[in-house]
Amino acid sequence: MKNTIVLFGLLLTSLLTYGQTLKSPNSEHELNFKLNEAGTPFYSLNYKGKEIIEESQLGLELVDDDTSLMNGFEIKEISDTIFDETWEPVWGEQSEIRNHYNELVITLEQPKEERHIIIRFRLFDEGLGFRYEFPQQKNLVYFVIKEEHTEFAMTGDHTAFWIPGDYDSQEYDYTISKLSEISGLFDDALTGNASQEQFAETGVQTSLMMKSKDGIYINLHEAALKEYSLMNLNLDESSLTFKSWLTPDAVGNKGYLQAPAVSPWRTVMVSDDATDILASNMTLNLNEPNALGDTSWIKPIKYMGVWWEMITGKSTWNYTDELPSVKLGETDYSKTIPNGKHAANTEHVKKYIDFASKHGFDALLVEGWNEGWEDWFGNSKDFVFDFVTPYPDFDVEEIHDYAKSKNIEMMMHHETSGAIRNYERHLDTAYQFMNKYGYTSVKSGYVGDIIPRGERHYGQWAINHYLYAVKKAADYKIMVNAHEAVRPTGLRRTYPNLIGNESARGTEFQAFGGSKPNHVTILPFTRLIGGPMDYTPGIFEMDISKLNPNNNSHVNATIANQLALYVTMYSPLQMAADLPEHYEQFMDAFQFIKDIAIDWDESHYLEAEPGEYITVARKAKDSSSWFLGNVNGTTPRKTKVDLDFLEKGKTYEATIYADAKDAHYKTNPQAYKISTKKVTSRSTLKLKSAAGGGFAMSIIEK
Repeated sequence: MKNTIVLFGLLLTSLLTYGQTLKSPNSEHELNFKLNEAGTPFYSLNYKGKEIIEESQLGLELVDDDTSLMNGFEIKEISDTIFDETWEPVWGEQSEIRNHYNELVITLEQPKEERHIIIRFRLFDEGLGFRYEFPQQKNLVYFVIKEEHTEFAMTGDHTAFWIPGDYDSQEYDYTISKLSEISGLFDDALTGNASQEQFAETGVQTSLMMKSKDGIYINLHEAALKEYSLMNLNLDESSLTFKSWLTPDAVGNKGYLQAPAVSPWRTVMVSDDATDILASNMTLNLNEPNALGDTSWIKPIKYMGVWWEMITGKSTWNYTDELPSVKLGETDYSKTIPNGKHAANTEHVKKYIDFASKHGFDALLVEGWNEGWEDWFGNSKDFVFDFVTPYPDFDVEEIHDYAKSKNIEMMMHHETSGAIRNYERHLDTAYQFMNKYGYTSVKSGYVGDIIPRGERHYGQWAINHYLYAVKKAADYKIMVNAHEAVRPTGLRRTYPNLIGNESARGTEFQAFGGSKPNHVTILPFTRLIGGPMDYTPGIFEMDISKLNPNNNSHVNATIANQLALYVTMYSPLQMAADLPEHYEQFMDAFQFIKDIAIDWDESHYLEAEPGEYITVARKAKDSSSWFLGNVNGTTPRKTKVDLDFLEKGKTYEATIYADAKDAHYKTNPQAYKISTKKVTSRSTLKLKSAAGGGFAMSIIEK
């Protein structure tokens, strides 16, 4: 950390009154706070003189508390701070991050109840973060939240990029509509999944991206979600006001707190340039610094996997088709007949290891290696896996030795089937097993309804578990890539071994019927605001029926689009998801995946429009090489790329992987062309992107 400046007493325009104003460091954002006559707190937010959030209520309703933390407040104390630091992430989109904000801290007291809370506001150049704090005190110790009543009152009928509010899943395609149209389109926005529960036809999830009629981009989300329930948003259609809607537990309560405690930060990012939203580090900056100490063992990973063939139905996770049920420690697989389609067998895995090693990958993920897959799904089963017992055809020792000889790390897979209690009772043993056999990272999964029954994926109980698993993994120097868990909120700053998450509609859905071609032009504005996604890109064979004749799904992207995702969908955990034989058919295009970096010194967001296009350039860590990617929606377009981010006075060679003239995500997805050009910082390139297409580029100093 360097350049830290903390000053007090410089920001308030009014002291110890019922109305307060705070400006951002660049003075473009203005926060206003007040108490009304009933002692209820309200805030509003302006950007460049325009009102973005109209006067909106704050407060929390408690169970069995007539007054709650809603009204009857008086201002007890006010303080303010200017804060400015630069810190270095363990991994990320840039080597240094500036954390610069002006802060307003308001202590509110309920005199009759003799208790108080704090509302802390931080105003950055890109927007606002605020949270509730509950100091230690005699009359507010243990309390139960019935509902949090945070509001975000919109100033107009904005265009929104939304998915349905849900207690268990974010795996939806995005719907683009006016706010007033959400309820009418809600049923059409639903798609089936293993575990879902929507709460209202006006409910949506964060991160919520919006655009006003006058071109202002607004993003609502939360940061530092821990020991609390996830916040959805419920729209009051009459006032176009979003109200917080916390995920309940099995008995309907929405949070159990013990003071001292804090809520997650509620965030509002605002800009008249969409690239500012993508470039923001506000979510990260609202999280605490690294809590792990030594992080030398945490490293970005480029990997392959025995995975896509199971997703498409070409192969299976389960070893046999004979068993209607499995019991841990009792089922004898040696007495069953293998189904012949089990992909996680020793010889098959060795072929993947050979390919990954030959082409310079770091690791190989293998799913379906362990006993229990025959009845893992949909049975609300507690003792489903033990995470250490392999099937008869998977030799752990042999695979370990062979992978080590090829300089490939094995990546562990732990599917919990939502049985969180079972996972926790096996967790130490499972992590010790990983240490023994050299597994430095784990992909964990939470498919299906949560056990204990009645709990939800996004409730406080499950959220506490996800962080527990990450902290426990750190004790064993293990990196975690959690799928079907809660969407990230910047906690990777505090726990950088949380190297990846899914928690959105990933590439696997391209084999489950397909995703919209513009899906990847929205995700960076929504899901990725909280942290990187293990999106698993790199699919080259778009016709799934060629892998499985019974699956008529189609990957709605061109090859050039798939290459660009390695740049536009930032992640320190990048997978080449397709089968080796498909890469062998297009080795010239596969070269980009081999070359692409996975950790960065700089990132530049060149152009962006949610739902339409994104173009990003990134400079590789400790290197002079750059990589550039563009993903496009459904309308073909031309792009002019200025390379002024390159170092002046130097010459580079750009290798461009672009859509061919007749490329189209549906009718001609494998049509691409590769060209090379000498470029400098003064160069401008004109390129075309097909529908569902894009382009990728490596720029290497000569």
